[in-house]
Amino acid sequence: MSRKKNRFWADEEKREICAQALRPGMSVAQVARRYAVNANLIFKWLKDPRFAPEADASDEEAAFLPIEIEADLAQGPASIDVPMPSPSAPLSASRIDITLSDGRRILVEGPTALAAVISLVQGLAV
Repeated sequence: MSRKKNRFWADEEKREICAQALRPGMSVAQVARRYAVNANLIFKWLKDPRFAPEADASDEEAAFLPIEIEADLAQGPASIDVPMPSPSAPLSASRIDITLSDGRRILVEGPTALAAVISLVQGLAV
């Protein structure tokens, strides 16, 4: 019978996991599943001042920008002219949340290029 080996989490990994668990829209359970760790262990780390983000640290707030895509249905598929960023200045986002008019949501997590998001929006407009 093999014995399960305990994993070692570096302090920096614990800080990153705690920071993810405290992000708006994320839950400790989601982060626990992502890292295959027990949620109770994350709660324990959150209580430890070495791993929990500092309360006075200035976190970037997520800003939601309303976007309305309208198309004249008599002219056929929508054509959206969105200026593409210059290749010398690539833009990216770590989390994108798109809510469609019928209430469905598209959530993209992880580093995402702006050009990919623009392509997605253009594809949804067709």
